[in-house]
Amino acid sequence: MPKISLLGRSFHLPRHPALRMALGGGMVAGGLLGFLPVLGFWMVPVGLAILAVDLPPVRRGQRRAAVALGGFLHRRFPAQARRFGFGPRRQTRSE
Repeated sequence: MPKISLLGRSFHLPRHPALRMALGGGMVAGGLLGFLPVLGFWMVPVGLAILAVDLPPVRRGQRRAAVALGGFLHRRFPAQARRFGFGPRRQTRSE
């Protein structure tokens, strides 16, 4: 059964890909209307995380964003980077 992990919690997703894509697309669309009551801008990243299960381009974008965030946290706030699960910083070729 597909799951996503957000903020240290695991959530089960529907088994059928069409339902997951409809749920993710609905969350993104609702997030774009975040200025309305009940809906919020928090729905956009959650919807993209759900869509990343089935859509490789979204998955690649999500991975690139996670790597960029991890690099930023390691440079600026190393303790928080480890706390959020980014692990030890890897050595690059230029270092």
